[in-house]
Amino acid sequence: MRYLLDTNVVSEPMRPKPAPGILRGLCEHDGDIVIPAPVWHELRFGCARLAPSRRREALEHYIEDVVRANYPVLGYDQDAADWHALERARLAAVGCTPPFVDGQIAAIAVVNDLTLVTANVQDFDQFLQLKMQSWA
Repeated sequence: MRYLLDTNVVSEPMRPKPAPGILRGLCEHDGDIVIPAPVWHELRFGCARLAPSRRREALEHYIEDVVRANYPVLGYDQDAADWHALERARLAAVGCTPPFVDGQIAAIAVVNDLTLVTANVQDFDQFLQLKMQSWA
């Protein structure tokens, strides 16, 4: 494992015109990729909110047949919660309050020594110790 994927990277192949760099990164690093449990939640929740349609059906198949089949899911465990709590307190002291889920994702990456791959680097740049890449 080397890379932890953000939701926007995992869902990119289902876009009408996926970013070639992200598709290339997914292919080149196959076998070195995991996703955090909060991303799994975001994928399932987003799909479950859709009305029954061909689009929802295609997303359900992608989530099950591609994501679940190829990307192990890492949980938000005690080590991640400890790191997240300290980092959240540090950020709150300087008036920064990133979304809770972004902190969970960052924590899972840091405590597992993984590089977070995201199309939105600015959403995570306030977290210390977090290694990031953008394949976009």
